[in-house]
Amino acid sequence: MNGRFKASGGAVGGGLLVAGTTSDAGKSVVTAGICRWLARQGVRVAPFKAQNMSLNSFVTREGAEIGRAQAMQAAAARVEPTALMNPVLLKPGSDRSSQVVLLGKAVGELSARGYHAGRQEQLLGTVTDCLQELRRTYDAVICEGAGSPAEINLRRTDIVNMGLARAARIPVMVVGDIDRGGVFASFFGTTALLSKEDQALVAGYLVNKFRGDVTLLEPGLEMLRSLTGRQTLGVLPFSHGLGIDEEDGLRVSLRGAVRESVVAPPHGAQVLRVAVAAVPLMSNFTDVDALAAEPGVVVRFVDRAEELADADLVVLPGTRGTVRALEWLRERGLADAVVRRAAEGRPVLGICGGYQMLGERIEDDIESKAGTVDGLGLLPVRVRFAAEKTLARPVGEALGEPVAGYEIHHGVAEVTGGDETFISDGQGRGLDGCRAGSVWGTHWHGSLESDGFRRAFLRRVAADAGRAFVPAPDTSFATLREEQLDRLGDLIEEHADTAALLRLIEEGVPEGLPFVPPGAP
Repeated sequence: MNGRFKASGGAVGGGLLVAGTTSDAGKSVVTAGICRWLARQGVRVAPFKAQNMSLNSFVTREGAEIGRAQAMQAAAARVEPTALMNPVLLKPGSDRSSQVVLLGKAVGELSARGYHAGRQEQLLGTVTDCLQELRRTYDAVICEGAGSPAEINLRRTDIVNMGLARAARIPVMVVGDIDRGGVFASFFGTTALLSKEDQALVAGYLVNKFRGDVTLLEPGLEMLRSLTGRQTLGVLPFSHGLGIDEEDGLRVSLRGAVRESVVAPPHGAQVLRVAVAAVPLMSNFTDVDALAAEPGVVVRFVDRAEELADADLVVLPGTRGTVRALEWLRERGLADAVVRRAAEGRPVLGICGGYQMLGERIEDDIESKAGTVDGLGLLPVRVRFAAEKTLARPVGEALGEPVAGYEIHHGVAEVTGGDETFISDGQGRGLDGCRAGSVWGTHWHGSLESDGFRRAFLRRVAADAGRAFVPAPDTSFATLREEQLDRLGDLIEEHADTAALLRLIEEGVPEGLPFVPPGAP
């Protein structure tokens, strides 16, 4: 199979752009599914997203920050993620501005107008160079678009949808979510709003989240083909809990599976209830996926103080705006509720920005420029925001178990006391975080994915909460994630026209695709 895509000698591998009729049409999931399907065929495949807007990010082994969705797509492809796979990452800091991360490193803040007014066009060369390098290295590169390719107000500066497809001369498949309704109009309208040159690259459609008898859909698919001259390359059935690490939604992977299906029964006598504060600009909320994967652990996101009353564990998650999130907690009465919990010896966990909020004070002249702000005072920690962002993939030991994670933060924590260091190097030297009573804090994202540590932590939480909860002894988060990625590959293999997909990836844009009027205005 390998040889079908690229001969030796540095030839460029095949490519495909997965676009969508809307945001959240299923582009990330379909891209991951195609990557897993190809990897199982022996094809060396890599994911790519030129420009990603997301507060869920990941740190590669070389210390670069990329979108978490691309890291999970790399896992689907069974390759190590790199900065080449997501050269531009935008991390919103408000409704109008974002931090720009270029090739894994933060390079500054830009308003949306400033970005689209010139900076974005300047990045097209960087983006195409990264894609070209991936295509020289891999047999195939599956690119994910952003939003919709028919956002005609942004087409001139586009580097992630048709702008990328035109620059790289790769075919485009448009995904539509039929569960939302209007999928035929969305496919037709998306195509008809593109210029003649852009339309020439749109090779077909993929229906996502279909419920029912597919034969009832077939007349519509045939009419769509007669109207556009393009075939539908597959109809994927609706399936619960298939989201990989999302960009900005809350339908995250394993938590989604737990919320959408029957919660696995507890291993012990009782369940454990986890409440996650849905703070503004919440980042890396995927940290709680591993908790939700545990049988008998019920995870919910909350924004009211009374919703903490029956929680056995409260989690303050990461955020792109620590000071703003702290203000939000106070405005809603959540801050007082968390402080009362701590006084009662009831468990609280802060991760990254949540850890910073639990401290005594925050000195921030970087992110919010608010100066010195009082924290919740529950941990003996003082935080100072540094201009340079910490990006790392550390390993250590916590509660007698090995633990690994990744760090993405400007805040530098000075720990002045506490009952114990949260994470150590295994030889008595503290690496990160601390504990005071039943309050825990760490900068390490992803630490709960370490199975032994997660079980040890949940046992401590259950004891402090007075719950007869016992972690299952055999839950493997890595295995569950692999099973989920295989399910995505199965969807493509069983419900897509894989022969047609292979032709597109291998041979490129078909000749003679008809123009659908009126075209771009």
